[in-house]
Amino acid sequence: MIATNSSLAEQRTLLENISWSTFETLLKEIGDNRGYRIAYDEGMLEIMTPSYQHENYKLQFHRCIFILAEELDSEIKSAGSTTLKLKNARKGIEPDNCYYIQSERAVRGRQELDLETAPPPDLAIEIDITSSSINKLAIYSALGVPELWIYNGRDLKFYQLAEREYIEREFSIAFLFVSVAEMAGFFTRTQTIGEMALLKSFRTWVKEKI
Repeated sequence: MIATNSSLAEQRTLLENISWSTFETLLKEIGDNRGYRIAYDEGMLEIMTPSYQHENYKLQFHRCIFILAEELDSEIKSAGSTTLKLKNARKGIEPDNCYYIQSERAVRGRQELDLETAPPPDLAIEIDITSSSINKLAIYSALGVPELWIYNGRDLKFYQLAEREYIEREFSIAFLFVSVAEMAGFFTRTQTIGEMALLKSFRTWVKEKI
């Protein structure tokens, strides 16, 4: 069965009854050079084609994360949209961005990322302008990702993994002084000011906080 959900923001295609072997074969055949994201949950496969708006938000979050790490003088390892998957859980996903922060040393020097032998990223970011047909919280929970930020173009939510379930938090656990309200405020301003002005403002705010 194929279901398609499209808008000016994103296009999503949902395939059902897809085996794990088919999922892994698909990943190998299409490789890394592509312009869409994949999520897999026990037989359900969602393919999402991001839009200009989606990719712009992704880039802004990425820049802000690096400003935070730079100003805090913290090492960080970006894993981008690397496919995160576990065969036993029959779940896999490609975040918009993900990062090793507290556990950066555990993956430093690795040429490939395998969650069977490596820890999951400390933080993953999802931009979901349209609603996904797949329960992404359940996927990230099964993969053991400690922190998840989800932004839909209007609202931002921080989630922390606790006893295999996500709970909403007011503050980040990767960057303790960063509140969801203040972070969301910066992204609201993307509609009224330029990118460089936004990043300068964000850097100033970080310096004042630390």
